[in-house]
This record gives sequence, structure tokens and C-alpha cells, in this order.
Amino acid sequence: MFNITKKSIQWGEETLTLETGKVARQADGSVIATLGETSVMANVTFAKEAKPGQDFFPLTVHYVEKYYAAGKVPGGFLKREARPSDKETLTSRLIDRPIRPLFVDGFKNEVLVICTVLSHDLVNEPDMVAMIAASAALTLSGAPFMGPIAAARVGYSNGEYILNPECQDMEKLRENAEQRLDLVVAGTKDAVMMVESEAYELTEAEMLGAVKFAHDSIQPVIDMIIDLAEDAAKEPFDFTPPDYSDLYAAVKAAGETQMRAAFALRDKQERVAAISAARDAIKAALSEEQLADANLGSALKKLESGILRGDIINGSPRVDGRDTKTVRPIEAETSLLPRTHGSSLFTRGETQSLCVTTLGTGDDEQFIDALTGTSKSSFLLHYNFPPYSVGEVGRFGPPGRREVGHGKLAWRALQAVLPAATDFPYTIRLVSEITESNGSSSMATVCGGSLSMMDAGVPLKAPVAGVAMGLILEDDGKFAVLTDILGDEDHLGDMDFKVAGTEEGITSLQMDIKVAGITFEIMEQALAQAKDARMHIMGEMGKALTAPQGFSQYAPKIETMQVPSDKIREVIGTGGKVIREIVETSGAKVDINDDGIIKIASNDAESIKKAHDMIYSIVAEPEVGKIYTGKVVKLVDFGAFVNFFGKRDGLVHVSQIENRRLNHPSDVLKEGQEVKVKLLGFDDRGKVRLAMKMVDQATGEEIAPEQAE
Repeated sequence: MFNITKKSIQWGEETLTLETGKVARQADGSVIATLGETSVMANVTFAKEAKPGQDFFPLTVHYVEKYYAAGKVPGGFLKREARPSDKETLTSRLIDRPIRPLFVDGFKNEVLVICTVLSHDLVNEPDMVAMIAASAALTLSGAPFMGPIAAARVGYSNGEYILNPECQDMEKLRENAEQRLDLVVAGTKDAVMMVESEAYELTEAEMLGAVKFAHDSIQPVIDMIIDLAEDAAKEPFDFTPPDYSDLYAAVKAAGETQMRAAFALRDKQERVAAISAARDAIKAALSEEQLADANLGSALKKLESGILRGDIINGSPRVDGRDTKTVRPIEAETSLLPRTHGSSLFTRGETQSLCVTTLGTGDDEQFIDALTGTSKSSFLLHYNFPPYSVGEVGRFGPPGRREVGHGKLAWRALQAVLPAATDFPYTIRLVSEITESNGSSSMATVCGGSLSMMDAGVPLKAPVAGVAMGLILEDDGKFAVLTDILGDEDHLGDMDFKVAGTEEGITSLQMDIKVAGITFEIMEQALAQAKDARMHIMGEMGKALTAPQGFSQYAPKIETMQVPSDKIREVIGTGGKVIREIVETSGAKVDINDDGIIKIASNDAESIKKAHDMIYSIVAEPEVGKIYTGKVVKLVDFGAFVNFFGKRDGLVHVSQIENRRLNHPSDVLKEGQEVKVKLLGFDDRGKVRLAMKMVDQATGEEIAPEQAE
């Protein structure tokens, strides 16, 4: 019934298996990839003809995590998987980015890739398995895909690169001082196609070494996919790239001069308007048949691309007048908004980010429900890209895939310099509002976010800056690496290479390319230029803010204290009675975790102190020989019971009240009276023994024995 083809290799510490022919046989390509006990099914379908008038490549990638894969039931009311999580959205983008450039130019048929996590062993990350499965399914499908690709994750610990480190190592990256890298690389046999990373101040050489290590490591996987395809691939789809050379010649003849004049304008808005006018003029000169040609958009883009790229390769200034290594003018300022906890406005050329930092308590942490379990995040970064930032009207609503991806890139760049939770027990929410955009708004978010958090008083280990690099690569091997690219250079160029980091090293690296890969020589030059640009940008940022500022008066104040684990129950009380009483009495928020770390938060310092003292009185043990202030709670014939330490009482024997004989303690004391007592010790039954006569009741100072007599 089934025609199963199966291939396996030993890859790192685990066995990697690819299987096809048993499941989803009506899809154009279907592969189940398994690494260890983590399995992902990738299914590919594509339309056999393009929609009439289709002028773009409609590729859609969906990565879906099923909770049953880890033996879990989804949370929430519906108890089923609902909207994609950020992890699913980011992984969908991760798969899309390296495969999109590998479809044959001119192929505009709709393609759908769905990757479903079927099993997760909580050891091997399913995102890498999904990328391999998707590549294999595309290779088998017969679609005009110039793959295969493969992907690997790389860690870096104690000077050594680690292939596909375990999930728990990556999840606790910040807590593990030895593990300094979470890098994902996808590539073909000859070139790197995509890089995504989270790093802890690695040098350019260490980062490049990690990329090379990953590329070498994926070679056996690529060979296995090719081996699988030789046995199970479908016949190649009959597709011939369209020849629109005559149309392009007509477009070029009709508008090259006007288009060159448009690209010569330095101001973005003027340039956009002039390019639009040039397009209209070209269309006006074309016949109805040429206007109806689905390749008209490609011909227009080819004309624009040829003008922009040719000028740069030939040594002419870029469209805004810069050379290849100059960063656009920068303006940075902080403390713009009076009631926010921290704010900044970072402007680089025609790209601008308004960043706002809000400090919260433990109650504000974000719960993250994933296959590996539920966790909490105390650093949130949200990136918003409204239509007005590029002078357009358009959709305005919940964040899309692009906004989630850009926000995560900035998050990765900044999280490496955050203080430890024990040193700074706040939840940090950073919001980047992109108010203008003409290239690299995510890197503007990194720069503005760094300034905004410092303005809020967050003690960052070091400021972080980021820059986007571009590439023009011609067929004859000539290339130009561009520093701080514009939107046009991103759209018409061959690479988007974003690098963020401190003066000491790189904290995040992301690379996407639109050609069939770049060499390590180009990547090395891009990293070197990016470092120079990063240093320059940090110098400009330093003019706005050189050190963390004090807390805003509107930010909550948080104090932490550690209590023994066996005292947690006493602080919480039966049914939470004790901790509720502390909150109600002090007016402060109190949060305690399983490790005994207590966070006390309030805008009022006195409330924090009151809560701290109440907790301390519960968990601390009284010290013999120390003097305490207490209150008389009961008088008896043989002495007075004094509440002196939290809820702890002790007996002051009648002989220890004064240095004279008393008939009854009531001769000098009354219930409710405040007294100073010294803890003498504990009797055989553990009862507390206190004394008053050796303490000056006015000053609370101990009286020397000879003075007492």
C-alpha cells in the first residue's frame, strides 16, 4: 500500500531520519524528519499555474506546534491550538527566508509549506528539524526549487562550537555564563543563505567561525536530502522562466532617462514621487498588450535595480549621496516624555524610532506557554510599524509577522546586556514606535531602546548599537558592501545583514540574501564595516546619555530579600493569610518565588520598609544577647510576657524587671507598655528568657553590671 523511502545519518549526538511515501501522499511533497525523538512533518503543495496578472511570488510558510507532541493539553477555554504563538511566527519566518530566494526567477505560482511538530523530546529543537523537512519536501515536490538547503543550530561554550545544543541549554542562555551563543544558519551546499543569532559579546572572528562551523555541519544533511530525492522525487514541474527581454527593452527606452533623474534626488519623499511619475510615464508609452503583460512589474523593477546597482558598482555616490561606508546623520535625545519611566528618540537619516521603557513588578511578567513548559519573561520588547512611518495609508491593527520578527531581533540584541534579575528585580517593557522609516528600523530600535532603558535607570552592562549592511553582487563577481542601507538599497540589493553589539562584541546577527548565497570573504568584509559603523553610532549615542539615570518618580520601587526555603510557608501562611496581611498592612506588593526570593514593590519607601520588617520578623531568629523593643502583653505573679520579635513572646521574670525587689510586676508595668529587653537565652523547654534591668529603658543601651548595681 505504501511506497516508503527512508534515509538516516548520524548527525552530531543524534540520528537524523527523513521518511516519505507513507503520510500525506496527495501533497506534492511530504517528508517526516526526525532528530532523536523530535519529529516534524513538512507538506508542500503548489499551484500548477499562476493566477492571471500575478506579479509577485506568493510563497506562504506555516510552522505549527501541536501540544500533543509533548504530551500536553493546550491551556485556555477552548483547549485547542488557536492563533500562532510568537515562536511559531518567528519559526515560519525562519523557514521562509532561506527558501524564498531559491525558487527559479519568474516562478509566480502559489506555494504553500506547512510544517507540523508531531513529537518533541524536549531535547532537540523542532525548528531546525522543520527547516530540514521543508527543504526535503520541496526537493521531492518537483517545484522549480534550486535547493536543497539544510540548517543547524550552533552554541559556543568554553571556546568550542557545539552542534545542535539541547533545548534546556538554549532556554537558560542568560543564566549560563559559559554558553555564549544561540546561532541558526541555513545554507546550500556552496553558500550561506540565512543567519539568525543571539550572542553574548562575541568577536567578529568568533561569529564568523560559528557560521563556518554550521555550514560545514549541514553538508551531510544536504547530501542525505539529495540521496532521498534520487529515490523518491517527482518529475520536475514543466516551467520555463518567462522571456520578457522585448518588454524590458521597451520599458528601458521609454523611461530610463526619467528614472535616472528620479534616483538622483536625495530626499526620499521627492525620490518616491519622481519614481512613481517615471513609472506612470513609462506605462503611458506602452501598448495595451505590453500593459497587460504579467511581467511588467518585473521589467520595471529590473530597470530600477539596474540604475541603482550599476551606479554603486561603478563607484558613483549612493542615492542619498553617501559613499559605501558612511553612516547617515544621527540625532539622539532622551527624557522626551514627562510621565514615562524612560524615553528616547533616535533618528538616523530618515529612519526614526521613539522608544519608551516601562518598569513593572513581578506581576507584570509575561507567561509563555510552550511545548517545553510554561515560563516567564521579565523583558518584553514590542515593535510597531504604522503606515504613516513611510507616508502611506494601509492596514493598522495587531502586529504582523514582520513586526514580531523585527521586535524579536531587537530583543535578542539588547537582552545580552540586561542586569541579572537578582540585581534588578524589575519587569522591563520596551516599546518602539517607528515614526519614520527608510531602512533598518529594527536597528534604530536597538539604539533607541538602549538609550530609553538607560534613561529609565536600568543598569545595562554596556550600551548597544546596531546597523544594517547591504550588498550589490554582480554576475562577474564584482561586489560592494554598503553600510547603513536605505529602503531602496534593501529592496533592490542582494543582502540585508544586520549586526548589533557593544564595544566588546556582537550581541545579535541576522542575515538574509536574495541571491544563491554569499562567500565568507563578503561576510568578513561586512562584519568589519559593521564594526566601524557600530563604534561611530555608539559615539553619537554617547552624546545623548553616557550613564544610567535615576529612577522616575512614577516608577515603582522594588526591594528584594532572600528567605530560607523552609520559611516560605510561614511567610505565605495558611491559605495565603499571612502574606495578605502583610500586603494590606504595609500597602506594598509582595511576590515570593519557590527559591525564597521575595520582591517588595511600592511607590512609597515607607511601605517597602514596613513589609520588609514584617517579613523579617517572621523568618529571622532572635539573637541571644541582643536588645529588642517589645510590648507587654500579659502580667502574671512571677513576671511579664513581652512580645519582642514578630509574633514571638518571652518571659521577663519578676527578678529581671528592676534591680530591687518587687511585690508584683504591676508595680512598674502595665499591659500594652513598650519596654526594652535583652534576650538572655532559652530554658530547657525552649522558652525565651528576657531581662529589663540591664537595659536603659530611655536609650535602649545596655547597662554595665557595676552601673546596674
